[in-house]
Amino acid sequence: MDPRDTAPDSWEQEDDLEATIDGQLEPAFTTLNVNAKPFVPNINAAEFVPSFAMKAHSENLNSAVAVEKISSMEVSESTAPVENGDTEMTTEEPWDQKEAEPNEEEPGGGDRGPAVAATTEETAPEMMEEEEETPVPKVPLTQPDAPKKEHINVVFIGHVDAGKSTIGGQIMYLTGMVDKRTLEKYEREAKEKNRETWYLSWALDTNQEERDKGKTVEVGRAYFETDKKHFTILDAPGHKSFVPNMIGGASQADLAVLVISARKGEFETGFEKGGQTREHAMLAKTAGVKHLIVLVNKMDDPTVNWSLERYEECKEKLVPFLKKVGFNPKKDIHFMPCSGLTGANLKEPTDMCSWYTGLPFIPHLDSLPNFNRSSDGPVRLPIVDKYKDMGTVILGKLESGSISKAQQLVMMPNRHVVEVLSLLSDDVETDDAGPGENLKLRLKGIEEEEILPGFILCNAENLCHSGRTFDAQIVIIEHKSIICPGYNAVLHIHTCIEEVQITALICLVDKKSGEKSKTRPRFVKQDQVCIARLRTAGTICLETFKDFPQMGRFTLRDEGKTIAIGKVLKLVAERD
Repeated sequence: MDPRDTAPDSWEQEDDLEATIDGQLEPAFTTLNVNAKPFVPNINAAEFVPSFAMKAHSENLNSAVAVEKISSMEVSESTAPVENGDTEMTTEEPWDQKEAEPNEEEPGGGDRGPAVAATTEETAPEMMEEEEETPVPKVPLTQPDAPKKEHINVVFIGHVDAGKSTIGGQIMYLTGMVDKRTLEKYEREAKEKNRETWYLSWALDTNQEERDKGKTVEVGRAYFETDKKHFTILDAPGHKSFVPNMIGGASQADLAVLVISARKGEFETGFEKGGQTREHAMLAKTAGVKHLIVLVNKMDDPTVNWSLERYEECKEKLVPFLKKVGFNPKKDIHFMPCSGLTGANLKEPTDMCSWYTGLPFIPHLDSLPNFNRSSDGPVRLPIVDKYKDMGTVILGKLESGSISKAQQLVMMPNRHVVEVLSLLSDDVETDDAGPGENLKLRLKGIEEEEILPGFILCNAENLCHSGRTFDAQIVIIEHKSIICPGYNAVLHIHTCIEEVQITALICLVDKKSGEKSKTRPRFVKQDQVCIARLRTAGTICLETFKDFPQMGRFTLRDEGKTIAIGKVLKLVAERD
């Protein structure tokens, strides 16, 4: 075989031992051979790196180490006949090891003097150092660990202008989710509009209309993390025109934060009949929120000035009402004073408020007990929103079960079979998600136009119930006249909004004893409890309250007011 056809083991070895073939080699190979050698003394490049001070000292050390290194390299070359690719590896491996050493020592003080730098022999140029060091700050943001923390959805509710969005923005700043530079930009823009106190709320009120008017319209979403938990902030609108949006937000929450303003006059407006403090607290309870934190905001206001009397006054008025709604004041409600604009008592305790001894807001959230959720239940994901983005994307909170990538699911009530292409939990891509997480799913097999908010994703083995007629227990909360069969209202159940008619009143229920009346009532009025048959305009997804509380609670609204709250007792099959 012609020697030129065989690849030599190593150019150096060929140069030393087989000089006879050297003459026959083509000129291109000989030039290659010459160029291969200078790769070794590249180590001397180190001399140019630490050129700040004590040059002579570093030169001596460097040359000594360089000589050692060259000799060791020559030994390694002669002992092991290696392939060309491998000789490069052997020269580079010690470099990586040497690189790792200065990096480990640097945090302790690698920059104290060139002598240290020279001894650890920073052989690579400064560019290499930067490449080595860049991953270090990214370590705390390990995204694979994020979903392992318990997910909790917190909804901020309360009267318009109580400071819900401002507190949300301040929390995001304190937990590092919004950087200082962005906030400074918002502050400048807000000052131009003579609205300098609004800048924190702009972190959550993102669209122009909300910023111009200073009112939240849609439920703002953001998230932050503490040591133990991962929180999603749902910033609900306080204005009474946007209560339907607020119900959608509260239906996704595990925990509600009722924000009330301590400022003279503002608390009273929010709490009087027709104020949103009352309505929101009631709707949150109906939506299934078990724990309520009441934040008494604007304590830094000149009319309040962290006064304990004003704090106690707000508390005394609220407790009886919250008790009536169904919260247990001892277990379910926690009061705390704060200031959203200054951030006092949100993350750190404040000196202004020596009379409050409890934990500040964020540490209190972190110390709450875990919620028990079953991940082995049937998949139920009520859809909150949908849009087109390289396919069909839906948003919603997974109420039970778990979803993974490439899973086949069924969209009810239309029974479309869909496949999950990708999963985002709070904008972080994951392969699977458990109950309680806020998800964005990209689906295959369905068009965006075919989905409506209120549809539900289920697994094929266990579909959710759908229908139009059901029996429910209803509590009439506020209605001026009487309600008779044939009365129409708007039904809000989980994320679904549908027109509904009360077709029949079955019986009245005694509030205290729970006894049912023997005769059918002809009408019901305010503060009465009854069992009625309801029929919706279109087919909706629902479950009985006993089987699945999150999908069996509902509210009835009419003329912009919440008229009744109720729970589904029985689903009635359609008569064909």
